This record gives sequence, structure tokens and C-alpha cells, in this order.
Amino acid sequence: MTTSLFEIIDKPIDVEAVRQKVLSRNAGAITVFIGTVREITNGKKTLHLEYQAYPAMAIKMFEQISKEIKEQWPQAEVAITHRVGHLGISDIAVVIAVSSPHRKVAYMANEYAIDRIKQIVPIWKKEFWEDGTEWIGDQLENVPYPKGTPSIEEEEKRD
Repeated sequence: MTTSLFEIIDKPIDVEAVRQKVLSRNAGAITVFIGTVREITNGKKTLHLEYQAYPAMAIKMFEQISKEIKEQWPQAEVAITHRVGHLGISDIAVVIAVSSPHRKVAYMANEYAIDRIKQIVPIWKKEFWEDGTEWIGDQLENVPYPKGTPSIEEEEKRD
């Protein structure tokens, strides 16, 4: 049974399972980035988040990020899992594991992966604060969705 390197799931992420996906006898380093839900954002107290995604396109974009990483760091292996649905404070939203023969590459490739996720992957969130809620458009918060999440057609146009 093989497990996909790239997943969008609606249950808690098993960090060790993601790490295992990139485990290799040739890896001298594995970096694991764990993105969690923080309580205070821009001075506001967050109660919880709701993540939504366009899963088929998100997986496609994870694959694109992996390809970009392989072009820069050919020996790096990447696995990405992002959670959708209701997440509470300190819950894990994303796990990125990168293995490589040397630690510097693992660190650089992992940082590259999270930056690219925020730039190109169709995942958006609704923030629930003490004083209201707001849909956050893209992960960089550059695209507003005042009426909620975008349609699949809108996401395909962004590509």
C-alpha cells in the first residue's frame, strides 16, 4: 500500500506519518515544518479557524511545488499534508517534511515549500474572533473574498 506524498485531509495530521513519507537511507537530514493555529493575530483573539480548499487543484499545486524544489535541490524529497475543516487553537494545519543528504538543503527547501503554498495553493480560511468572523482570501491575505470562498472557476483563473 502506497501513501500519497501530498494530501488534503479533514482529520488531525499524523506528523510522524508525514515524516515517514520522506525517510530515506540517503537522507542525512529531515526537516519537518508544523504550522499551527495561533490565538492572537494582528492583536485579535482567535477562537478557531475553518479551512477550506479546492482539493484537486491543491494537490496539483503541491506537486508543482515539489517539482520546483527538485529543480533547485535535486536530492530533496517532499511530503505535504494540509488539514481542512474546523481547527482549534494549537491544532496542526499543515505539515511539510523534506529530506535531503544535507541539512541546509532540507531547511531551504522546507521554507520554500511553505512560502509557495501561501502563494499558489487554493486553500482559504475563515477566522472566528471574539468580535466577529472574516473569510481570508489567499494565504497571503492579498485576495479578499467578502462574500465567502471563491468558486472553482475563480481559482482556475488565478493559475
